[in-house]
Amino acid sequence: MTSKDLTPNGNSAALESNGAPVRESLKLKPKISLFNGCAIIVGVIVGSGIFVSPKGVLIESGSASLSLLVWFLSGVFSMLGALCYAELGTTIPKSGGDYAYINEAFGALPAFLFLWIALVVINPTSNAIIALTFSNYAMKPFFPTCEVPEYAVKLLAACTIAVLTFINCYNVRWATRTQDTFTVTKVLALIIIVLAGFAWLVMGNSDYLNPPVVFENSSFDLSHIALAFYSGVFSFSGYNYLNFVTEELKEPNKNLPRSIYLSLPIVTLIYMLVNVAYFAVLSTDEILDSDAVAVTFAERVMGPIGVLMPLFVASSCLGSLNGILFTSSRMFFAGARNGQLPELLAMINVNYITPMPSLLFLGFLSIAMLASSDIYILVNYLSFAETAVVFMSVAGLLKMRFTQPDLVRPIKFNIAIPLIFFACCVFLLTMPFLLQPTELFIGLGIILTGLPVYVLFVYYENKPRWFLSSWTSITHWIQKVLFCVPGDEDHED
Repeated sequence: MTSKDLTPNGNSAALESNGAPVRESLKLKPKISLFNGCAIIVGVIVGSGIFVSPKGVLIESGSASLSLLVWFLSGVFSMLGALCYAELGTTIPKSGGDYAYINEAFGALPAFLFLWIALVVINPTSNAIIALTFSNYAMKPFFPTCEVPEYAVKLLAACTIAVLTFINCYNVRWATRTQDTFTVTKVLALIIIVLAGFAWLVMGNSDYLNPPVVFENSSFDLSHIALAFYSGVFSFSGYNYLNFVTEELKEPNKNLPRSIYLSLPIVTLIYMLVNVAYFAVLSTDEILDSDAVAVTFAERVMGPIGVLMPLFVASSCLGSLNGILFTSSRMFFAGARNGQLPELLAMINVNYITPMPSLLFLGFLSIAMLASSDIYILVNYLSFAETAVVFMSVAGLLKMRFTQPDLVRPIKFNIAIPLIFFACCVFLLTMPFLLQPTELFIGLGIILTGLPVYVLFVYYENKPRWFLSSWTSITHWIQKVLFCVPGDEDHED
């Protein structure tokens, strides 16, 4: 059985007059609404970090006042980036996000290198870390006086990834509703923190926010401010994830930019208010010493409700994990559709109309990463990778402004916006290289390991016949098991 022997409803294919099978057009369906889009962006951006350890900015800035300024500027910077992605997503209305834009602007090799590092390390590693964080906080109430057993944490993390992968494979609507639920839950949890913090202030407990305490230990050294800003911007990463699923978004030319316009100000406001609440209740030393700031905060001011905070952290992790699984699988789907990954990853289950092979592959790699004890080190090596990818995408936007001036652009901002954002990306890329060159050069080396893979499996077309025959047999067998066929690209705007 080949991919053309199945119709989207799972029945035997009709035959043309010459006996050749006919396959109906099969595409991912546009089922993502404006609210779903906002839930994806907010859900991916707001992960465990704001609950667990928002101290990366504070370590480098030194004071509450400078820290809050950095959070605000990070939000403004991210909004500029999100506006660039609104233009990119409506100009190139394809799923795949950064991969599609880099491929369109710079060609196959740069796009493949991004796809390679995202496939092999970034996305599976991020999923593994989020799942482990969820497991730790979900199981902590059962081990109040001791550490949670490592194997129990990993087992629950693996089961969590498997369950969310199943939901995403089975039904797009289930996946979006899951995302909506966890996003609303985490936003409510953050609102509770904000209200508790402001109630604390109303009661007259404003010592930590009064001058001169709020300005103490401010560090105005350029290198420290750069690293503080870098940490702040990294906490906003994820605003481009909705672009990965453009083809499944209802009215993308309207709902993609609307989702961005609504989500980024909401996230910036939430981050600012939550940090104000933290600084109102806890001293800077207490924040820096805490392994989970939200839990320490809850123990101080929320009384019996505070015991729920670990569950809020766990819920936040689930929302981020589900959002990354949902969106990143579409990026690999797009890469396979362009011939840069195995064709199997560009196939769609004919019953559920989901990219099942891509989802299962990402889920499997994420679970496999749980076996490594060095995944946190890998993330340190590659923390600059997302900035590099965004840099390439916006560079592509600027390039196409000059090389393809007649390209249809439903949304076109003043060129000053991408230019300012591009300059900020250059700053964020160069400063860490000057301050932490070793780790970043190792990260760059990992990215370049994709070069021989590209040459052997993508660029070099004359592959041995035995290799092609074996791979075709494996592909057809998996097609039968997963009941999937190649998806058709949606070329409509």
